[in-house]
Amino acid sequence: MWWMTMAMAMEVAAEPLPEGCVATTAALPTPQTERLKGDRVLVVAKAARRLMLFDGGELSVVDGSPACWSVALGYDYPDGHKRVMGDRRTPEGWYTTSDRPWSAFYGAITIHYPGVEDAEAGARDGRITSAQRDSIVAAHRKGVLPPMETRLGGKILIHGGGNSADWTLGCVAMEDRELDGLRATLPKGMRTDVLILP
Repeated sequence: MWWMTMAMAMEVAAEPLPEGCVATTAALPTPQTERLKGDRVLVVAKAARRLMLFDGGELSVVDGSPACWSVALGYDYPDGHKRVMGDRRTPEGWYTTSDRPWSAFYGAITIHYPGVEDAEAGARDGRITSAQRDSIVAAHRKGVLPPMETRLGGKILIHGGGNSADWTLGCVAMEDRELDGLRATLPKGMRTDVLILP
């Protein structure tokens, strides 16, 4: 039976990937790190409107298809990295994720934004206080959600609701069925690393 599963995986791998998808993390337009070779790493390619799931640096297969899904971002898509609450931008860089079962959005997974680099930059240019920066940094060290009510914004999610057009306030939206497939592959608590690329 294992040979049938392996043959199916090889058959999927032989099919051409949808536009904007890559087979390995080595093909991503970013410096390679050991973190990209980890288990169940998510990569959001904002310009391509794709969310990909990699395992050991290779694109995963979910439900018999490459784990590369179309996504929607902020309406009127403002380019660039998130800087302040309400700018409708999706942050860029490395973050961690966790489950958000109390969200109004289907299947929500929280992206732990703002990160340490966001906090440092925000404190340097006066968008947040040094005490707010310290609180964000301390949360990341403890592996818990950072404060999300500062001027930097927060509550950035991967959630359902559809991907046919940009409509979020900075979140990453997927088709509900595809989000179900993604969630089924992630560890308990939806804890993993996510790299968000421009």
